[in-house]
Amino acid sequence: MVAGRRSRGCQSRDTKHDTGRAAVHDREGQRILSRRGVGRRADSHECTTASRALLSGDVVVATVGGAGLPPLLRGSPFKFLFTTYNRAMFWLYAKPEIRDVKALRGKRVGVSGIGSGPDSLLREILRQNGLDANRDVAVLSLGVMPTIFSGLQSGMVDAAMLSPPVTFKAEEGGFRELVSFPKQDLVELQGSMLVRDASLQSDPTQMERFLRGTYKGFLYIKENRTGTIPIVARYLQVNESVAAKAYDHVVKPAMTQDGTLNPEMQAKAVAHVLKRLDLKEAPPLAKIFDFSLARKVMSELQSKSWRPNP
Repeated sequence: MVAGRRSRGCQSRDTKHDTGRAAVHDREGQRILSRRGVGRRADSHECTTASRALLSGDVVVATVGGAGLPPLLRGSPFKFLFTTYNRAMFWLYAKPEIRDVKALRGKRVGVSGIGSGPDSLLREILRQNGLDANRDVAVLSLGVMPTIFSGLQSGMVDAAMLSPPVTFKAEEGGFRELVSFPKQDLVELQGSMLVRDASLQSDPTQMERFLRGTYKGFLYIKENRTGTIPIVARYLQVNESVAAKAYDHVVKPAMTQDGTLNPEMQAKAVAHVLKRLDLKEAPPLAKIFDFSLARKVMSELQSKSWRPNP
């Protein structure tokens, strides 16, 4: 994605099927962004390289989720400015004979990538069930969602971290749902906007333009079910019936109220990643999150009574 002066953005692997991004990248969302000087050009950086791309200045904005937290907690000069979701839209599915998380001891579990948001969630739920992901379970990096599901189908892995619409196929295929992460008391960032501190300080106007376009796309999803479902269907390459199910039961309930998090939710988002990294303490929340621009954009749009076109 290009923001302003041909500055590039970075898409994480986690958000490859992020429905929040779908409305921005499809026709309605793209029209909104282009009006604000934001063009459509996506670099396919994975989560593991997004921080390097940001740090080097190769990209200005990374649309990562929870995968943006580890480098930040280790001292990278980044900040989250916006997040589409605060609930993890992932499920842990397993072979039918595996009845619970504890039964994963000695098994193989597929994730998109080591260090990704789903990987972090998996490690936390294993920890809660007395398992060490580094010792008791083999966690395999399998890439994109269809490949992960194929690994589960073929027996390459015994369980997998899946997201819609693949979760519907897993259910139909007789695989067992072990964990529904949206129901867990966890805050997981997805569809988020991560930037370098230097970019935020040197060109806040560019960041504000990007945020304004993103926030309008966010409102379009939240307020326009009829218009969003066809976009979700095209983006996920499913029929509209499946897209409607995804929107009603997964996408809408997982969205943040306004693209920001209160301090309690910020702390929860950081807590389980901090445990996984075995770090003693996190930087102050103000060094991780800065929603001031998002709130400014939101206030301006509210004052103008802006609403997305149907």
